[in-house]
Amino acid sequence: MKIFVDANILVSVLNKEYPLYTYTARIVSLANNSNMEIFTSPVCLTIAFYFAEKKSGSKQAKRKIKLICDHLQIADITGTCVKRAANNPAILDFEDGLEYYAAVESKCRHIITEDTKDFHFSDIPVSDSETFIKQHVLK
Repeated sequence: MKIFVDANILVSVLNKEYPLYTYTARIVSLANNSNMEIFTSPVCLTIAFYFAEKKSGSKQAKRKIKLICDHLQIADITGTCVKRAANNPAILDFEDGLEYYAAVESKCRHIITEDTKDFHFSDIPVSDSETFIKQHVLK
């Protein structure tokens, strides 16, 4: 299954933000499962780096980003994604629209975010990390 992780999942992992870290780290670790492909986007990585840098400094944040990039697939944000996000009146947050269309173009079947309401327009199922783990991993 291809899943897309939003920036807040990555921030939680990189900064070890408890209690979310228990679930978000498990989500990222699914990249080692042959049945799962975990995607994120350059925008999500940029946001995650920003918050990791604030907590750990530039050198440590870059090391963490490199490590996570070694395990995740990086979805492209194409011109088509940008245009679709800009033209969709249901999308209130442009960044979320970019993430959504990057997930769509990568053929992801699920989006994982801690801000599920931000993806109210999604045709792809959207879950928070705890719900996804309980429904798809621990089933």
